[in-house]
Amino acid sequence: MTIETWLQAAVTTLQNAGISTARLDTLVLLADEIGQDKSWILAHPEYILQIEKRKKLSTKITQRAKHIPLAYIRGRAEFYGRDFAVNEHVLVPRPESESLIELLKQAVGRGAWNTLFDVGTGTGCLAIIAKLELPDMEVYAVDIDENCLAVARNNAKALGANIRLLRGDLLQPLQRSGGKTQDSIILANLPYVPTDYPINTAAGHEPPLALFGGRDGLDYYRTMFMQAASLPTPPTAIITESLLEQHHELDRIAGCAGYAIQTVDGLGQLFMTRQQKE
Repeated sequence: MTIETWLQAAVTTLQNAGISTARLDTLVLLADEIGQDKSWILAHPEYILQIEKRKKLSTKITQRAKHIPLAYIRGRAEFYGRDFAVNEHVLVPRPESESLIELLKQAVGRGAWNTLFDVGTGTGCLAIIAKLELPDMEVYAVDIDENCLAVARNNAKALGANIRLLRGDLLQPLQRSGGKTQDSIILANLPYVPTDYPINTAAGHEPPLALFGGRDGLDYYRTMFMQAASLPTPPTAIITESLLEQHHELDRIAGCAGYAIQTVDGLGQLFMTRQQKE
């Protein structure tokens, strides 16, 4: 069977399953399997696809037709120009979260902070990119799930990022260590999807604990800001991600903990202690 014939059949299968990116997804899976890029594939429609490769691809197309995220099928996802290993235990990195790295760079440019805590690290993508982009920072990646920490650990090793991993619920590891975080930044992309918020079918395959944040989606942020305020020396800056319609309420939550909004970038918000902002 030629590439062209296989492509036509596979694209039709995904289109019939309601996959809006059917052709692109099929090309990506095919490129992975035969070790060629998409432009080569399109330039060689007569290439014969061997039966063993067709069997492997058939399994992947069947998975994608069930709306399993493409990243889970491939075992990796791109974030900030680098590939990260992913599996069913972690949320797939989203491109919109790259704005958090830009906010982090802005914050670092305004202060003498040298320590970062990435809370709810998942794949470790934010902590790892932070370390690679800002190598002088001491970076800690925190997660309550050991499965997530295992993924983050492997990603850090693969990308050569020297970060430290801590297991605990939000800022609990900081509380246990004495909470000396005055010159630190908290980076928190916590679950913020409201319980009854409509999500697409692919997201339904991701871990619910990494997606949903209670009735209004902000339960984890409420807890984290309260934890931050209770530390002997609260972190000077906190960077968060949430839906645009949640920003006003998150501003209020942060304000009750002694933080004021400094900058907004897409879904990301940079909060600073009122003393620092002044």
